[in-house]
Amino acid sequence: MKLTVLVDNNTLIDRYFLGEPGLCFLIEEAGKKVLFDTGYSDVFMKNAHKMKIKLTDIDAVVLSHGHIDHTGGLPHLMTMFTEEALENRTVSKPDLICHEQTLSTKVTREGVDIGSPAKEEKLEMHFNLRLTKEPVWITENLVYLGEIPRVNNFENQTPIGKDDFVTDDSALAWRSKDGIVIITGCSHSGICNIMERAKAVCGDNRVRDIIGGFHLLHPSKEQLEGTVECLLKERPEKVYAGHCTDLKSKIALAKHLNIKEVGVGLILRYEEE
Repeated sequence: MKLTVLVDNNTLIDRYFLGEPGLCFLIEEAGKKVLFDTGYSDVFMKNAHKMKIKLTDIDAVVLSHGHIDHTGGLPHLMTMFTEEALENRTVSKPDLICHEQTLSTKVTREGVDIGSPAKEEKLEMHFNLRLTKEPVWITENLVYLGEIPRVNNFENQTPIGKDDFVTDDSALAWRSKDGIVIITGCSHSGICNIMERAKAVCGDNRVRDIIGGFHLLHPSKEQLEGTVECLLKERPEKVYAGHCTDLKSKIALAKHLNIKEVGVGLILRYEEE
């Protein structure tokens, strides 16, 4: 399995890519190309072009949840598909996998729209929609986790916007011989809840690595301490905490865990089974 960071808040030093407050990963696994989230704009496409990565042959787009910093790139991707088709070039019609509520309207307490700019009717023209609460196996070892049960008392305690507990928030997990690699977008459902879901779906209690956003932005003392304690029990080899993980939280995590740098241009490679 190969994971390439196309969008993150940060870029790696001396790698001249663009960053933005969003997230997009390209995952290549068992002959499949999977785009996980699309960032906030067309930055993921610009970075992919500079990396010489082709996006017209992707097999699936997986959305971690419906907020615009993860879905904002969808209209740009659809425009690219349209332009390629008009030029009589081959374009795939990928699966689009996400929770049933991902494409629903999402607003802040002030009434600002922060949901996906691309809606179901338009998306159906470019994608095979798979909207589900259930896990979806994309390859033999790569799985979309579906709706995440909220099983602890310290995560997801405060709604986003108008009573929105982001029930659509999900993640990916990849099974390896050495344990599970968890790939998350924002972890609104809680990184510890996600780990429990991944272990249950994959039938493996070993968490090997984690990469993505932890939604630790000015977290409460209870949430931060609970997250650290939970991760200490799991003892992942590496934790790539990016996107929506603030400095204070990274420092707290780094006191106990192997916290690694995340930025656009990062490539992670894992051996196949």
